[in-house]
Amino acid sequence: MTTDLGTFTVRALAPLADAEMVHGWVTHPKASFWLMGDARLQDVEREYMAIAAHPHHDAFIGLHDGEPAFLMERYDPTEVELKGLYEAEPGDIGMHFLVAPSDTPLHGFTRGVITAVMETLFADPSVRRVVVEPDVGNSAVHALNKAVGFEVLREIAKPEKTALLSACTREQFEAARREGAAR
Repeated sequence: MTTDLGTFTVRALAPLADAEMVHGWVTHPKASFWLMGDARLQDVEREYMAIAAHPHHDAFIGLHDGEPAFLMERYDPTEVELKGLYEAEPGDIGMHFLVAPSDTPLHGFTRGVITAVMETLFADPSVRRVVVEPDVGNSAVHALNKAVGFEVLREIAKPEKTALLSACTREQFEAARREGAAR
């Protein structure tokens, strides 16, 4: 995806090769909602090796103009994260994303990242709806989710947090994009 901010692409995360970089991202204070603040490098390697081996969970490195800039995870919510916690619909896919910390923030960058993540997910024609479960206290991501078309379904209790279950259909995403472009 190419925007005014540059080009966004994704590649598969390589658990061992990318672990040191990802460790710096997930342990950064701005990534507190990622719940890995105290993780050691070996913990990150182990986590992403487990994801790579999982049949219903994938991790990707997002690139901005060819440089690593964000982390994206895609999962089957009927098998991972939300299994048994909500009424899944055919075509649901789960998602997590994390923007890498930066010393030179770019205005609108995080919105560009979530838009690229959503485009990547909806590029699969079998995906009809994206579901997310951010921490109820993560107001910044709630605002981003709303901006790209997510609607809050309800609060859910997960073992590690109270989450705000939200969903976005392909049509809601496209409507939000049109509305954003009209501004």
